[in-house]
Amino acid sequence: MEQLWVAMFTFAMIGALSPGPVNIVATSTSANYGLKVALRYVVGASIAYATIVFCSGSLLRLLASGIPNIAWLMKIVGTLFLLYLAKQIAFAPYQSIDAISQDKAPNAWQGAFLQCINPKAWLVAMSGISLYVVDQPSSSIALLLFTLISLAACLVGVASWAFLGQAIRKALQSEVKQTMFNWGMAGLLVVSIVSIWA
Repeated sequence: MEQLWVAMFTFAMIGALSPGPVNIVATSTSANYGLKVALRYVVGASIAYATIVFCSGSLLRLLASGIPNIAWLMKIVGTLFLLYLAKQIAFAPYQSIDAISQDKAPNAWQGAFLQCINPKAWLVAMSGISLYVVDQPSSSIALLLFTLISLAACLVGVASWAFLGQAIRKALQSEVKQTMFNWGMAGLLVVSIVSIWA
């Protein structure tokens, strides 16, 4: 059993630390609004991911017949939402870091929503379930273990990206640097959209 949870944790951490839309927004949120605000977003995204893992594992058979339609719908909704976020990030007006209003910062609900429509989250969850849950003698215990490990990995992984944003926050005190950073983050979101459709 120890080998199983180590394998689960390694898999979950790789998925959580790899670049993706949820992580990019965490970095941008922390850089623009501060770590405390970004951590709310991190918690929402992480709880949503654990829910995705649990639900997709519990409903694997039911989803199997509808996955092509669900994946297509998620891609469309995810693309539109990410384009909206990219626009919001790219055209955010310059403000002194100390004076930035937190009213427009992504919150826990937006983190949860973005995670729920993030095809990467679903693909990683389904891959992990097929590798570490389905063939286990006690699949319900394996699913619970994988869900808890996924929650911990997501909290650590997405928070790492938020800490990166916090680390570069002071460097963004000029209008030019902040604008370049925001356009760079918006560009990375658009690139992540391309990877969804590839």
